[in-house]
Amino acid sequence: MADSVLYDLTDGLATITINRPDAMNAMNTEAKVALRDAVRSAAADPAVRAVLLTAAGNRAFCVGQDLKEHVGNLAADRETGSSLTMTTVSEHYNPIVRALTEMPKPVVAAVNGVAAGAGFGFALAADYRIVAETAAFNTSFAGVALTADSGVSWTLPRLIGASRAGDLLLFPRNISAREAYDLGIANRLVPAEELPAAAAELARTLAAGPTVAYAAIKASLAYGADHSLSEALEKEDELQTVAGASEDHGIAVAAFLAKETPKYLGR
Repeated sequence: MADSVLYDLTDGLATITINRPDAMNAMNTEAKVALRDAVRSAAADPAVRAVLLTAAGNRAFCVGQDLKEHVGNLAADRETGSSLTMTTVSEHYNPIVRALTEMPKPVVAAVNGVAAGAGFGFALAADYRIVAETAAFNTSFAGVALTADSGVSWTLPRLIGASRAGDLLLFPRNISAREAYDLGIANRLVPAEELPAAAAELARTLAAGPTVAYAAIKASLAYGADHSLSEALEKEDELQTVAGASEDHGIAVAAFLAKETPKYLGR
């Protein structure tokens, strides 16, 4: 793994840290490749039962594309008559967001500072966002004459509605942590100094939980977002059958009857 993205797996929790604090964790090519590979690795590894996506420093979670590198790439494209720069969406951002949203295990984003552009998209792709009270969000795309990417056109309106999402995309501005919470973007706010410990505790709780059930919850929410009630009910039936056949369900029921705390196996 490149130094720009750190990866640690401990007790079923994969912690992925964007590590370019001096650049406000902006995504250059090295960081994009490393983050894509780290998220894919976590998604595919059966030893991983939850993911914590976080960032180094206290100024930014991720401000999206590294514009310094981007300007150079655009100049190179003009010289060669190509458009290779914008393939980063299909090569990097889309795979990152797909892996975060589709992996059969919960993802927590610990938003320590500004999350803008693609960084906002990465946070939205998580299942749960725990946010420092000093953090902020910004769509930022229109500010550099671009449209939404990193799944923002899909995730943001599902969280806050199409009208509010359109407003934030057409008129980019900083959204405070408190406003993000009120809008439904942030799930939980904590003082900045408490974020690392609170996020780790939350993610460890999920890593020790019923992984099969969590995967089914993610799948049912994604499916229900764009299917009819009848179709959603059928999907719930299908997924409940899978969850009900898991070892963890048996463990949970036995623990409930014995008035004990279940110790899940993640299968």
